[in-house]
Amino acid sequence: MLIALAERGSTVAAADAVNLSQSAVSKQLAKLESSVGHKLFARHASGLELSDAGKVYVEQAKIALKALEDAALRVARLSSDPDVLRLHTLPILGDRWLLPRFGGFAERYPHVDVQFTSFETPGQAEPDAAFRYGAPPWRGQQADYLFGRDIALVGAPDCIKRAGGLQALADIDRFTLLEHPQTPNCWQNLRKALALPVDAPEPRHYIRFGFYTLVIRAAIAGQGLALIPRGLIVQELASGALTNPDGLGFKSPNCYWFTRPVDRTPRRALNLFYDWLMEEIARQD
Repeated sequence: MLIALAERGSTVAAADAVNLSQSAVSKQLAKLESSVGHKLFARHASGLELSDAGKVYVEQAKIALKALEDAALRVARLSSDPDVLRLHTLPILGDRWLLPRFGGFAERYPHVDVQFTSFETPGQAEPDAAFRYGAPPWRGQQADYLFGRDIALVGAPDCIKRAGGLQALADIDRFTLLEHPQTPNCWQNLRKALALPVDAPEPRHYIRFGFYTLVIRAAIAGQGLALIPRGLIVQELASGALTNPDGLGFKSPNCYWFTRPVDRTPRRALNLFYDWLMEEIARQD
């Protein structure tokens, strides 16, 4: 009721929002103000305006309501279907690694309802587990390494041939480097990992993409070189669409991980998925 009053500025509008009479809303407000010992609203001809005390009260009320909503969600999860699995995933990992393999899990466990969301999906339920990129620890999460430490410098064979080849990093100045600005897989990290001198040749210029999948597609199309986790381009390296001259690259501390909350007993669906996922990782290695 109080939040409805604060948002609408009148007892009439608030009463309509909470399905009470205007009289009932006014009485509840008077009772609340008497209980806290402060006026929560200033009365004006144009409507109600929160007082300083009212602002504090409403702010804390919203925090309390959010806590109740979170508690209700967690309680609901305790009795939810054990064969429903909610997973947060990263678009690039889903596109390049997970979904090409996921048919095996779906065929083995057709009764499991897997719901994929991204970290940017609004209004989503709390996930059972998540795929993440970075370096642990993540607070309250148990993390299992998947892949991604091996970063390869790759390009299309025709692109490398046109530029006169790439036998060593000294040849890098012949090439454009393709990058995603929000990942650490960039030229400066390669330089640091290989302890290159400050006067080492730089790429001719850079093209940056907001989506990592576009970096890979641009490399395949021959638009330049890219630093890509080897696990994301296994098929392209095997087919020859991309090549990694002389194994150039570096080991990154930032990788792909599968994380699960440590304070929650996993449901059956998550246990099944976790076992399958670890089998896939072992097969890849």
